[in-house]
Amino acid sequence: MTRKPPPDTTPDGHHVVIGGRRWRATDPAIPDDVGARLRVHLMAARRAVGVALRAHDPEAERAARDRVQSAKVALGERGTPWWEQSPEERRTRWQDGLAALDAQGAQGAQDA
Repeated sequence: MTRKPPPDTTPDGHHVVIGGRRWRATDPAIPDDVGARLRVHLMAARRAVGVALRAHDPEAERAARDRVQSAKVALGERGTPWWEQSPEERRTRWQDGLAALDAQGAQGAQDA
């Protein structure tokens, strides 16, 4: 399987450019293993949005969209820009975000 080349970035590295649009880049200080776990949560939440939409379940949709937001904030792609945070604030952001998403995932497994 071939991998896509990484997207273009702005000169300051704060944004990626995809299809001519600028998107905030993931915080480059996030350790690879943590980033991978956050992306697993993000993709699961995005899939849950689709399931909720197809089921016409606004409560489940809201919960899934909240999880997407939590993952995006933890990745540094939303919320306070990561380049405006201290190293400790950045570490706290991704650690707290991952802990919250892990807890939500465990709770969701118990509810299923």
